[in-house]
Amino acid sequence: MNLISIPALQDNYIWILHDDSKHCVIVDPGVSQPVLDKLTELNLIPDAILLTHHHSDHTDGVAGLVDVYPDISVFGPQETLSKGAKNLVRGNTSFTVSSMPFQTIAVPGHTLGHVAYYCAPYLFCGDTLFSAGCGRIFEGTPQQMHHSLSQLCHLPDSTKICCAHEYTLSNLRFALSLFPQDHFISTYLQQIEALRQKGLSSLPSTLQIERVINPFLRCHDIDLQKKLGFSHPTQALWQVFAELRQRKDNF
Repeated sequence: MNLISIPALQDNYIWILHDDSKHCVIVDPGVSQPVLDKLTELNLIPDAILLTHHHSDHTDGVAGLVDVYPDISVFGPQETLSKGAKNLVRGNTSFTVSSMPFQTIAVPGHTLGHVAYYCAPYLFCGDTLFSAGCGRIFEGTPQQMHHSLSQLCHLPDSTKICCAHEYTLSNLRFALSLFPQDHFISTYLQQIEALRQKGLSSLPSTLQIERVINPFLRCHDIDLQKKLGFSHPTQALWQVFAELRQRKDNF
């Protein structure tokens, strides 16, 4: 399989995954023209669009793609029905497109119906898990979002995190404010700064890296809990997550 990221809008990425036969899927097209241009450039044959949630910066390109490719399948959760989804999916379901097997994972929090798509080793997680961060909670609860991230953590370390926004630098700066002595985070921040200065993407990351640099995946860390004001170690990790999310919102 071959992965392509298309920068779009202010800081979005639209993802294309294609097999050796040039058949492909398109993930979260917030706009259509850059996707159409890339399909033409590489002679790709789009078989499906995968939508993670209903926000317009992930769905506004659906109509333009369907106009050009009227037979294309559009997968998405119930909340994307009005955005053009025809093949509705829930968590823990499987389907195959373009010879590529996908598994859906329900990840409510950012929105209530948000799903992620896993096609090993690629995880298309929309606005749930970002590199060094996670999505804001617009419709769900901290408990839901923490549970969603915990589910994604069950995937293999080699999983490639194909999230939908280029937020890595700001997320790493927040992480470093929590772990100022963490050599790995500070070094990784320098590496990403160098990439971004060259106009290169910081994505995809890997789950192995995220387990180290992403504070939202480290809620079990006793030292982090102390820094956040927890006087005793807690098993209510969603409360640690909620405090982290609030601090990031105000960072």
